[in-house]
Amino acid sequence: MAKKTDNDKIVIRRSGYPTKGELVVGTVTRVLDFGAFISLDEYENKEGLVHISEIAAGWIKDIRDYVKKGQKVVCKVLDINPKRGHIDLSIKDVNERQRREKMQQWKSEQRAFKWLEIAGEKAEVPRNELVKIGKKLLEEFDTLYNAFEETIYEGAESISKIAGEDLAKAIEEIAHENIKPQKIKIRGFLELKSNAPDGVERIKEALMEINKVKAEDIELKIEYVGAPRYRIILEGEDYKSAEKVLKSATDRVLKKIKKLGGEGAFIREAA
Repeated sequence: MAKKTDNDKIVIRRSGYPTKGELVVGTVTRVLDFGAFISLDEYENKEGLVHISEIAAGWIKDIRDYVKKGQKVVCKVLDINPKRGHIDLSIKDVNERQRREKMQQWKSEQRAFKWLEIAGEKAEVPRNELVKIGKKLLEEFDTLYNAFEETIYEGAESISKIAGEDLAKAIEEIAHENIKPQKIKIRGFLELKSNAPDGVERIKEALMEINKVKAEDIELKIEYVGAPRYRIILEGEDYKSAEKVLKSATDRVLKKIKKLGGEGAFIREAA
């Protein structure tokens, strides 16, 4: 069997133009004295220009000390002119954290392209049809990787209208094999007070109500911050389940402290 070349690999690109302010991944195609031309990897047949003044901060003696042909770069879109086909880009306006996160997203997308190809082979979907489906998934979920991730939380049904039942199931199977769900964290404060002689014990008793909450696949813990505050922290795989557990836990504690003659309140901690 002949080995697949880069030209044989499936790559799904966006139609149209990027938006102003968007971060894009590109490949340097030409370096001239006044700037560098960048082929936008995520868009169909789109090229932008990074003027020398947007390469790096400060005075640049030789642009080739900063960019070279074939180099992968992350740029910020400064302006677009679809009528003239112009896209103005900046490299210096992208900080290190943005560059790192965007490149990580792009690498994840490369993996998703490969997964789509494998899913297509499993579901026996013709290559040209697979590309069309990939573009529709990209439009719906912003990235192909997001579409795979969606099936982990919502099942194959979440993409079956676009991908078809067989391909959707193959995508879900591959997603479960390759993507580890990221845990979400919810935090807040319980403010509990009791003026009774044994007030501390009553507060402890109220907090024990948390142990009665069913929290399957949810990690729940309490931290003492300083009277009268206690931080409640929940970690789980989806917000819906975590929010449900949070409400149940705080409702139980507040009801109990009130029953014991004290008072309490729950304050959500900003993300």
